[in-house]
Amino acid sequence: MVQPPSQSRTVFSSNPFLELNNQGEILYFELKKPQHILGRDPSTSDLLVPQHWEVVSRCQAVLCQEGADYRIYDGDGQKASSNKLYVNHSLITPKEGYCLTHGVEIQIAQNPNQLIQIRYGNPANAHTVTTPAIRAISLKQRSILLGRDPQASLQLDAPTVSRRHATIDTDGQGRYILRDYSTNGVFIDGKQVMGTAVLSNGAKIRIGPFTLVVRDDNLEILDQGDRIRLDAQNILLETNGKRRLDNLSFAIEPGQFVALVGGSGAGKSTLMRTLLGIEKITKGEVQINGEDLQKNFNLYRTQIGYVPQDDIIHRELTVAEVLTYAAKLRLPPDIQLQPLVEQALEAIKMTHRRHALVSDLSGGQRKRVSIGVELLADPKLFFLDEPTSGLDPGLDKQMMQLLKDLAHQGGRTIILVTHATANITECDRIVFLGLGGRLCYFGTPQEALKFFGVSDFADIYIKLEQEQAVVNYATLFQQSPFYQRYIGNQINTVTPQPSKSLAPTRKKVSFLQQWFLLTQRYWQLILRDRVNLLLSLLTAPIGIGLITLAIKDKIPFVLGAEPDPKLAPLALQVLFVFTCAALWVGLSSSLQEIVKEAAIYLRERLVNLGLLAYLSSKVTVLSILAIAQTLLMLIVIIIGFKSPNSELISWPIGLSITTFLTLLASFSLGLLISACVRNSSQANSALPLLLLPQIIFSGVLFKTTGDVNKILSWLMLSRWSVGAYGALVNVNSLVPEPTKLPDGSTVPQPFEPTAVYDATWGNLHLNWGFLLLHAAIYLTITFWLQKRKDIF
Repeated sequence: MVQPPSQSRTVFSSNPFLELNNQGEILYFELKKPQHILGRDPSTSDLLVPQHWEVVSRCQAVLCQEGADYRIYDGDGQKASSNKLYVNHSLITPKEGYCLTHGVEIQIAQNPNQLIQIRYGNPANAHTVTTPAIRAISLKQRSILLGRDPQASLQLDAPTVSRRHATIDTDGQGRYILRDYSTNGVFIDGKQVMGTAVLSNGAKIRIGPFTLVVRDDNLEILDQGDRIRLDAQNILLETNGKRRLDNLSFAIEPGQFVALVGGSGAGKSTLMRTLLGIEKITKGEVQINGEDLQKNFNLYRTQIGYVPQDDIIHRELTVAEVLTYAAKLRLPPDIQLQPLVEQALEAIKMTHRRHALVSDLSGGQRKRVSIGVELLADPKLFFLDEPTSGLDPGLDKQMMQLLKDLAHQGGRTIILVTHATANITECDRIVFLGLGGRLCYFGTPQEALKFFGVSDFADIYIKLEQEQAVVNYATLFQQSPFYQRYIGNQINTVTPQPSKSLAPTRKKVSFLQQWFLLTQRYWQLILRDRVNLLLSLLTAPIGIGLITLAIKDKIPFVLGAEPDPKLAPLALQVLFVFTCAALWVGLSSSLQEIVKEAAIYLRERLVNLGLLAYLSSKVTVLSILAIAQTLLMLIVIIIGFKSPNSELISWPIGLSITTFLTLLASFSLGLLISACVRNSSQANSALPLLLLPQIIFSGVLFKTTGDVNKILSWLMLSRWSVGAYGALVNVNSLVPEPTKLPDGSTVPQPFEPTAVYDATWGNLHLNWGFLLLHAAIYLTITFWLQKRKDIF
């Protein structure tokens, strides 16, 4: 873990002391009196800081001797200071204060770009304190290794940190050069390091949850990121003139278990998405440890856990497989996965079901597995949307107790949306919203009953049914002592100074690594659903095989001894069935593939999922299936039909290429539709609508005359697929010479030769090319549609 800095100055006195560090500027104060006042006001403060230290209030803190140590109170002991005092991001209040012990560190403000650190020391009690881990190292060492490795110069122990995350060396000009070797990246002043970067004095370095700072020739840990505080400041959200959140302000302390409750339409889920940072707000700010969350979301995306209402796990995998794939996708490849998976299983109490398929679990158990997925990265800020929805009272209680344990034992800040209030007393705080997103109460569950004057939480919902009642209670709460106790004394009323750093960019992930992992997972999902796999593989061959029964002893692709005017139409009809079979299989196997895992995709994308890797894995697996389907169709066609004498290319080769390209283009279209629709039902309903135009405008059943029909036919895959098949068979050569009548006229034939089926390389390449072009266009649009779903 991490090590207290070497003393900034040698201390000879035995008196307690304060060491203030303002971005590298150090002040030292001995504590000799029963009471001291820290601030910028020379008339009241005996621990006087310079006037340009504007983060410090005129009366920042009062220190009162308590035994051999001191207790520190924020402000003057009655009224809070502007930027407040924090210890591990927990607020120190003017009334309760905080008892100082040797080595403890306190911050004035939270934003790392402006905060002031206060270190308290008491040499008399130094021997009673366990020595903390290293918190700073000298950069003058020859080479510095940062990472999870126990032998690292500065060990940063977190799952999202690589074993060898980064190194710092000195170049020939005496500059400090950081080189990134990690999976999840290094950010300097919000900007991702691309290979190497020069470290300037005062630079803020983010590695996983850790915030480091360069001060002169030292590298110090500013924040370990193991405790997260969330501040909502004047949150206002309006959409199309409708107010959805109405000027909400409150603070959630590290390690608290908080419930967002209220009636339907009150804005609970909207508030959760706002606190999570994925809902753009009209006015106000959500701060995470003093930083604007929306502006710095890319720094925190791997440290925030989020379980949406829909399951974020694949039902065809076992519990252990779900956790293993999630760990491989989110964590560095050099981490030991098995211990992390076991820890997650133990935390969610699912060790005994590790080999069970997710589809065999109860609703409560599936929700636990979703929570386990998020616990792999050990997030300290955790959001859950309706985790107890659909659970019976017993399971509801177990879930609430589990979340309470995760918050209190793991130091996590947990926020959930819930309608159920039977076990709401397990929470530390509740946010009660009324219609229009108004804050009607914030505080402990027990005192909520007192505030509303009821004995049952269900009665609160009844009281807040009418909008006027909501307005009255929201006003009453702002005037109540509960507001001052839980909000007024807790929130930071000072507008933070704008950061000079750039908005952090998103870490670029390894395409090949994610593509391989996603392809492996997708292939395993395909193999697990054996019935669907067999149907996908055998539908087209069986359908084509049935043609042989329908045409009996006719030979459609080869000229007979006698001219037959019906031979060419018959050949075209058979080829049309080949096309329809490929289109049906390609579309039906892909229409569900994106929409059915929409919740999983959005959650993984929010962490680090690469969009190109995701779509490439779909195309790869579907292409493998297309090859298998092509081979099966080829076998049935070769066995069931006499092969034509193709002059352009071998019939089996040409047949295989055309069939594969038809399947490729059709499943690409299926992926496009899957990215458009909102649910699986819509995807299923789209299949007939997609196939009917392909049948009508293929040019087989109806002639495509007129400019409009011609353009429509060019937009159909069937036109190019049948065209390629027709060129290979040379359908035009199957048309006999027209029969002449005595008057010189000819007998009309059921099929006239057309350039669409010309047996030329140019025509064949044109048809193949358009099938490829269709596939490329569909996949490009699919990529664009999925990209539009990105929140960041």
